[in-house]
Amino acid sequence: MLTADFDRLGVIPGMRAIDVGAGLGRHTFELYRRGADVTAFDQNADEMRQVTEMLAAMEAEGEGLPTSKGEAVTGDALDMPYEDGTFDLVLISEVLEHVPEDTRAIAELVRILKPGGVAAVTVPREWPEKLCWKLSDAYHSNPGGHCRIYTAEELGYKLRAAGLEVTGTGFAHALHAPYWWLKCAVGTENDDHPLPRAYHKLLVWDLMKGPWVTRTAEKVLNPVMGKSIVFYLRKPAEA
Repeated sequence: MLTADFDRLGVIPGMRAIDVGAGLGRHTFELYRRGADVTAFDQNADEMRQVTEMLAAMEAEGEGLPTSKGEAVTGDALDMPYEDGTFDLVLISEVLEHVPEDTRAIAELVRILKPGGVAAVTVPREWPEKLCWKLSDAYHSNPGGHCRIYTAEELGYKLRAAGLEVTGTGFAHALHAPYWWLKCAVGTENDDHPLPRAYHKLLVWDLMKGPWVTRTAEKVLNPVMGKSIVFYLRKPAEA
């Protein structure tokens, strides 16, 4: 399940990419499949261990291209161990809403991105997220949870202020928004309730099978109720 559109980002074999806040690696693995030299970067050491194991399995199965390389690194997104202008592509997906010092995190992303490089930043969309917050305090009050709701204007301003050009925006995961509304309504820890359980089965079916009916529905609904907003960005080339 990808939030960013790698075709819009122009991912090509051999490009140096970093997936910041990679989690269990959903974007990292797709970058690897497309031939990138990709780093998964996250503060969770256990998840980075699992990503390392999966990358090794993918290499063994020949899932990538001849240019594919992958590594997983544990670290702090506010202080990343890379030289200025290291990466051709920087991705941070569904992370900034968790980070109290978001402007500092954005500055680090810009620092490690090459002049002329591209980036994608995704966060929960304002109105679906507001509904989740209204339905459930637990959704946003747990340690490490969401600490803010971005408006598109606010996040766009912060990204431009950090030195990035916004080249486009998009929306993703419309079918996931009702699932989270259901979860928030019945309790985020209530995994036994029949409504979210049934809806989750639908999402798994969609993920595994990709039937035309759900794929078409999501494309139609994304502009209206996509759960995530995606900013596509470019760092200006040096004069």
